[in-house]
Amino acid sequence: MSDYFPPPPPEQPQPEHRAPAGASPPSPWAAPAAPPGRQRTGLIVTLAVGGGLVVAGAMVALVYSLMDSVSDSIALPPERSDAPYSEPYDEEPYEEEPYEEEPVEPVAPGPSAEGDVTITKCTRDSLIFWPHADLRIVNKSGSPAAYIVSITFVDADGAVVSDGIATTEEVAPGASVKVRAQGSGEAAAGTKCRIAEVDRHAL
Repeated sequence: MSDYFPPPPPEQPQPEHRAPAGASPPSPWAAPAAPPGRQRTGLIVTLAVGGGLVVAGAMVALVYSLMDSVSDSIALPPERSDAPYSEPYDEEPYEEEPYEEEPVEPVAPGPSAEGDVTITKCTRDSLIFWPHADLRIVNKSGSPAAYIVSITFVDADGAVVSDGIATTEEVAPGASVKVRAQGSGEAAAGTKCRIAEVDRHAL
């Protein structure tokens, strides 16, 4: 057996990656360059993660701001007044004054006022046929008085056809006056006069 070994095959030339012009030559201790495909994938992942974090932070800040404004509007504390405390004002109880009626003029003492009046004449006017009554009033009371006398005129059947009023000024006690109560409207012959009411007011 022979000690002869065939020579090894010659080394094949490897393609050289030339650095761009002006770039420094690669360091022998630098890590080998990553393939271009992996660099692009890492960049996309980084950008996606960073954008998601930015959007999430913006959403959190917006939600916090909205919750803060809502809580301020709902739970707004009452304003504190610096005015000194004062007790409530107590109104004085209202006392209603007793009602006082106006004094009524006293009626002159003595007999009934109807007895002071006498019908001296009851007739009607010859031209317009309106009835009237002539009266004589004697003050039978013990003090001066004024009179208001109401007269009713009735026909032969007793139906009222008209009425009239006679008044006096002050009449002294025991004195007498003559007055007339004039009716209104035409009355038939035979109309009668009646005393309806006598008011005597003491003066």
